[in-house]
Amino acid sequence: MSAKDAMKMAEDAGLDLIKIAPTAKPPVCKIADYGKFRYEQARKEKDAKKKQKTVEIKEIRLSPNIDTNDLNTKMNSARKFLTKGDKVKVTLRFRGREMAHMANSKHILDDFAAGLADVAVVDKEPKVEGKSMTMFLTEKR
Repeated sequence: MSAKDAMKMAEDAGLDLIKIAPTAKPPVCKIADYGKFRYEQARKEKDAKKKQKTVEIKEIRLSPNIDTNDLNTKMNSARKFLTKGDKVKVTLRFRGREMAHMANSKHILDDFAAGLADVAVVDKEPKVEGKSMTMFLTEKR
């Protein structure tokens, strides 16, 4: 119907004419109380915000001369983070003379990823950044 007819109907009912989809051809309008409409929209947005989950990045730091039992302990904490839905950043930090043998220590991150292969997938491969080597893990879908 025409815009004038719609405005007249809205005035007769004592309500407002609200454009729902102004870009559509022809524009879609609704006769309703504008205050109530805005309240419901705000309520829907608040509920949607409440339901969405923010993904946190948890960091686990390792050193090149870590023992197997210590590595298993770190794996268990990473497993716990992953099952909660967080991403895990595994950082292998090098100090002093350890910097000369960075390539030899890549296997630690590979073992870490292999140990968590049942619950996690490697998001970003191990990469050297300054004095550390980092790798990101995410939960398997």
